[in-house]
Amino acid sequence: MRLKGKKIALCVTGSVAAIISPQIARELMRSGAKVTAYMSDGALDIIHKNTMEFATGRGVVTKLTGRVEHLEKFDLILIAPATANTIGKIAFGVADTPVTSLVMASDAPVLIAPAMDEGMWNNKILKQNIEMLRSIGYGFIEPKLEEKKAKLADISDVVDGVISALAKKDCVGKKVVVTAGPTIEYIDPIRIITNKSSGKMGIAIAREAYFRGAEVRLIYGPGTARVPTYIDVVHVETSGEMLKAAKSEIARCDIFISAAAVSDFTPKVAKKKIETEKGDLALNLTPTPKILNSVKGSQAFKVGFKALHDVSEKELTAAAKKSMQKYKLDMVVANDVSKGTFGSDENDVYIVYGKGKPTHIKDTKEEIAKHIFDKIKKGKIT
Repeated sequence: MRLKGKKIALCVTGSVAAIISPQIARELMRSGAKVTAYMSDGALDIIHKNTMEFATGRGVVTKLTGRVEHLEKFDLILIAPATANTIGKIAFGVADTPVTSLVMASDAPVLIAPAMDEGMWNNKILKQNIEMLRSIGYGFIEPKLEEKKAKLADISDVVDGVISALAKKDCVGKKVVVTAGPTIEYIDPIRIITNKSSGKMGIAIAREAYFRGAEVRLIYGPGTARVPTYIDVVHVETSGEMLKAAKSEIARCDIFISAAAVSDFTPKVAKKKIETEKGDLALNLTPTPKILNSVKGSQAFKVGFKALHDVSEKELTAAAKKSMQKYKLDMVVANDVSKGTFGSDENDVYIVYGKGKPTHIKDTKEEIAKHIFDKIKKGKIT
């Protein structure tokens, strides 16, 4: 759990998005955090304090009593949602609510997730307030601009913002490029060949790089997994498009991680839809160019993935070592896809790295991503 033992103050202000705050609290707690809610009078007009008390399992601070509720020590203060009014008060040092008093009295990092009308969001005074707060170290989670509103960011992005704010930053200044998801190869204008990759492993790796402070570029095929809004993504479809995108990025990156399930073969594409009345259809498949082969001359730290089906541990790790030598890789992550890990939140992998014994990890893809970067940091990337 990424937030195990962390004390988070979840401050709720008077936006209608306050109805989402209990869910944010629960997700923070699922990540291991201890959450205490602070609510402004405006927030209490939207949701009852008992809702936040039930969500957090702790008492809720709703009034300034002159006691020490604004002096409790936290690892981070999260204001979600934050109104334009609250942001303005914080910018000018006004401490007249439990939320603003806590911010004024605490030395904990502050992360603000705005939610308001689009007109307010675009107001020059608000923008100046945000810019000033950023300049002194306050963090912001960008809202979603939809339906003429600056809506509170998705819950997962808010939680990831908290994780990132508290994570160790050992990849600052590094550019990380990750490929993820499947690719598709067209048979005709409407039919394709593809595979069952969801993209979850590659996205977990991109998230981990972001948490550690890296500049991240994700080259993403048509997977089913959602890409967080804070990840810079290049969308591709075919193996050729992914190859082109990878080649354009490799010269400018420090770490290249090829986690995509790229199609190994491609058919000759028919210009028109193949009619079913023609009966049996035979496809002539030709091998696609290997992305790892095209980037093996790069000075970047290169990580490849090797997927086999229904093989022994010995066969799997031997194939990984062969790939490492063939493509001049620094690390290979190998897995047996017969174990049903496609589309799952978990994976069962062997990490082949250097001359040591392969490391076997069976865990969530999030935890495996952490292991990968821990090993990368022990290598030549400093």
